[in-house]
Amino acid sequence: MNTDIRVEKGHAEPEEVAAITAVLLARAAAQPEAPVHHGRARAGWRRLEREPGFRAPHSWH
Repeated sequence: MNTDIRVEKGHAEPEEVAAITAVLLARAAAQPEAPVHHGRARAGWRRLEREPGFRAPHSWH
């Protein structure tokens, strides 16, 4: 008997175990759709070398 899948409660017939195994393997093998990108993606962080060297004391980001 295969020990990769275990029935915790009750009794499962071999056909039932095979069916759930097939479903789990099909879901694991399915590739998610690649997201569609329109244009350039914008970074969520700032590049410090592109920031101005001085910022007024009363301004904040």
